[in-house]
Amino acid sequence: MPFCANCGAQVEGRFCQKCGAPVAAGAPMGGAPMGAGAPGGAAAPIQPQTASAGLSDNAAGAICYLFGFITGILFLVLAPYNQSRNVRFNAFQSIFLNIAWFVLWIAVAIVSAVLIHIPFLGPVVSFLLWGCLSIGALVIWLYMMFKTYNGEKIVLPIIGPMAEKQAGA
Repeated sequence: MPFCANCGAQVEGRFCQKCGAPVAAGAPMGGAPMGAGAPGGAAAPIQPQTASAGLSDNAAGAICYLFGFITGILFLVLAPYNQSRNVRFNAFQSIFLNIAWFVLWIAVAIVSAVLIHIPFLGPVVSFLLWGCLSIGALVIWLYMMFKTYNGEKIVLPIIGPMAEKQAGA
């Protein structure tokens, strides 16, 4: 039985069922795929190759935060990236973070609608609330992209454990 040159899985037919790569007609038959070049002249198993044209897990994880839940959902659907636990974790955390931001925006809008009726102090407090929420969202967004791109796993309070559970990380 031939093996996929891309992921190393056993293949029946012309395409790999695991990664979808086409299988060459002259693929090796029999046991596990073997490669030359191991010390002592012995053949060593070939390690599955990663996609050279694709993004690294760090870059894909950082891009999950770029457009919020849109890129989070996109990376949960795209085939090579949805198989990485790190990318899935960042995608779920990005989705949950954007839902939390949306809920906070609604809460601040309701509080601002009440505060606006208080003369002078109400609009000032409302303006400060919106400013703090906006700057905080920008800082967290940039921080998450930067740290994820540099290979650090940041688990946010409350939503981080939920993302880990969903991603199976």
